[in-house]
Amino acid sequence: MPGLGLDGYEPDRHADAATAFCIHVAASEQYIPQHYHRKGQLILALSGAITCEVENALWMVPPQYAVWIPGQYPHSNRATPDARLCFLFIEPGAVEMPDYCCTLKISSLVRELIMALATRPTKRDPARQRLVQVLFDELPQQPQTHLHLPVSAHPKIRQMVDTMASQPAQWQTLNQWASLFAMSERNLARLVVKETGLSFRRWRHQLQLILAIRQLIAGQSVQQVAHTLGYDSTTAFITMFKKGLGQTPGRYLASLINP
Repeated sequence: MPGLGLDGYEPDRHADAATAFCIHVAASEQYIPQHYHRKGQLILALSGAITCEVENALWMVPPQYAVWIPGQYPHSNRATPDARLCFLFIEPGAVEMPDYCCTLKISSLVRELIMALATRPTKRDPARQRLVQVLFDELPQQPQTHLHLPVSAHPKIRQMVDTMASQPAQWQTLNQWASLFAMSERNLARLVVKETGLSFRRWRHQLQLILAIRQLIAGQSVQQVAHTLGYDSTTAFITMFKKGLGQTPGRYLASLINP
């Protein structure tokens, strides 16, 4: 069934080319179960973060980023406590957007346009239409990023993701998983590549990056995150993080807070 919006808001009942609203997530972490919309949806994080599971992938949305979800794509969302989010719903065909899910780096201009649209009534006055047109001019130009983790419906892959996400320090090696599944390491490595397109090492590092970003945004120190993820030293964790995102954790976090 199509998902209802927050507080009973149903975006698919409105024919506006674009509709937006912003929310402040309650202090406890908020989870929205799997649902879908007829309209395309852009989820923008203003502060805090949100993780979306869409089409067999986990998409990470830190501050100043957004995930684009085309219409009819089932998805679920999990926001960090006290996150501030904006939801933008776009009528199919109103603007040329990708026909696949992706994470976008959102410019200050697009962010302000979405926030301004969220304060405007849904009536079709000329000023609102001009605002939407400028937004539609800018939105397709936002650069795509790679803050996602490929997963699949395969039960072994799902078990690995769920367990490593909840106990990242305890499940570090391919050998551990091969022993649990009574498989050879070679066969399990082939399964991971087949189901995700990545080697086990790259796949695990991508999950670690997503977990690290969530924890850093939540206020944990670099040392705490390194320990939580099972790294023997903070330096080793920083090296992994920099290799994956091109910046140290401190610089990356600073760029999210002061874009």
